[in-house]
Amino acid sequence: MGRLMSLFAGAFAMALPILAAVAPQPAAAAKVTIRVQSVIPTKADEVHMLQDFANDVSALTNGDVTIEVLPAGAVVGVKETLDAVDKGLIEGGFAWTHYWSGKHPAAMLFGSPVAGAGVGIDNIAFVSWFLYAGGKELYDELWKEMGVNVKGFMLQPVGPEALGWFKEPINSMEDFRKYRFRTPPGIPGQTYNDIGVASVAMGGGDILPALQSGKIDAAEWCCPKPDSVFGFQKVLKHYYLQGLHQVVVNADMYINGDVWKSLTPHQQKAIEVAANASLMKSVGYRIYENGKALKDLVDNHGVQLHDTPADYFPAYMNAARKALEENAAQNPFFAKVWQSQKDFAEVAVPYWAGSQASNAALGKAFADSLKKK
Repeated sequence: MGRLMSLFAGAFAMALPILAAVAPQPAAAAKVTIRVQSVIPTKADEVHMLQDFANDVSALTNGDVTIEVLPAGAVVGVKETLDAVDKGLIEGGFAWTHYWSGKHPAAMLFGSPVAGAGVGIDNIAFVSWFLYAGGKELYDELWKEMGVNVKGFMLQPVGPEALGWFKEPINSMEDFRKYRFRTPPGIPGQTYNDIGVASVAMGGGDILPALQSGKIDAAEWCCPKPDSVFGFQKVLKHYYLQGLHQVVVNADMYINGDVWKSLTPHQQKAIEVAANASLMKSVGYRIYENGKALKDLVDNHGVQLHDTPADYFPAYMNAARKALEENAAQNPFFAKVWQSQKDFAEVAVPYWAGSQASNAALGKAFADSLKKK
């Protein structure tokens, strides 16, 4: 018996090389290039962070997946970006979900839920809802609601955004209403119209030329660093940090659905992991970069920092709440997403707001001490 087993073992060992030669071998992962057209110029901070994400994807796939970042308008116009991804004219796009509110009003609840979705959600809390309270699943459902063939990835939480830039100080809503004011599209901009501010929606790259030509005379874009990169301080000198229109704002990337399905499971997982990492990296990057930029604006560019007039907050909050309620009444999916955010806020916001109050008080005390030096 022992001799027989020995013969079997020897025969099996001799057969192994033959089996290995004829057995189907796993195919090497194909190299893929995904062109992602941004809706803003390549000099913008958001594109810098997008490139960082692209570098992570390349590293995680050993160079098999390359994300090539294209500037606004490289292949199609800014407003055609999502449609171009859907049709496969470009493999990917980069924007803010609320840019596509014309396709579906619920896009705003992901890209820029006005006034913190009316329930006190800030950008950190939004990430919590997105990752752990059903937000990501609803985000995936959004594209089906829109009828577009894309796979979306939330990459960059960048709020809270500043109220914006003005030619002169504004001391009340009466002063604010004198200005033609650049706003984001969708409900955040419409809410300004509802409180009597002449809201003008336009893309980021168009704002400075519009200010210089007089098409608009006040504007918001984002935060100190991106605003300074766009050069608003060359035209306007009065800056207000506290705004409600985009307490939460998130930039995201879209990949054509067929391109996404063509990737290997490992490549897909690498993009997902890099996207999740980008959420935290963007928050960390923004805090320091905005701090440096704000100091530079005040110290070296003659920018005057002001507190937002007190009557802005109730006016905007009430109008935002009304807009949210109207959209929820008219669109079932909007109502579904907003209800999810309200359910999350009921549990998470009391804790998070209470915790943040001590952080804010501590930071304010330190900031005030710097003014006394």
